[in-house]
Amino acid sequence: MPPKGASTSVNPMRLQSVSRLKIRHPDKQEANPCIGPMTAMLSCWASSANATGGSQGCAGLEKALRECMDKPRPKSGHKSNINYHLSRLYPQIKGPERRKGSLG
Repeated sequence: MPPKGASTSVNPMRLQSVSRLKIRHPDKQEANPCIGPMTAMLSCWASSANATGGSQGCAGLEKALRECMDKPRPKSGHKSNINYHLSRLYPQIKGPERRKGSLG
């Protein structure tokens, strides 16, 4: 790397080349809305798993979890198309390639 204040026209900076541009996860996953009821039900089952013989106190939580799971999920709307455009425009960004075996 050239010293601070040095001209880059004399000592050009070389950037690392990449084979393709890609954003890893352009669409963020939404949290599952049924995690809360499921956690509550599992903790109820764990606390009532003693020798009493049943989980009658957890029936309300089980019903809430079933209702949550039976609800239709909303369709995911817009998917990001950033990776499509990056792959389409990358050849114009990186410039022409040298052919193997050529010096120029």
